[in-house]
Amino acid sequence: MGYYEKPRIFESGIIVATPGVLESIPRDEWLAALNRPLSCDWGDVCSADAHYNDVALLHGERLISRYYDLRGYPFWIITEADRSATTLLLPSEY
Repeated sequence: MGYYEKPRIFESGIIVATPGVLESIPRDEWLAALNRPLSCDWGDVCSADAHYNDVALLHGERLISRYYDLRGYPFWIITEADRSATTLLLPSEY
């Protein structure tokens, strides 16, 4: 872990990216975003969703984060409740 990274709060499981993310979001941007939810940075979610994620950490539920690439295109990162997988997807692919 580099000095600028926060410690991981949970494990991501396998990482999966949908075709939409692979085609639309620059690789370096979605790769950089992967560390954010692992340290409880939920990105651009409303306060209710951020609270849901905080509670979901305690109860083993699914985690949902929303980020934007440098052009302003949104993408989501969803970690399954059992922490077996984390998926990057576009909102239209949900």
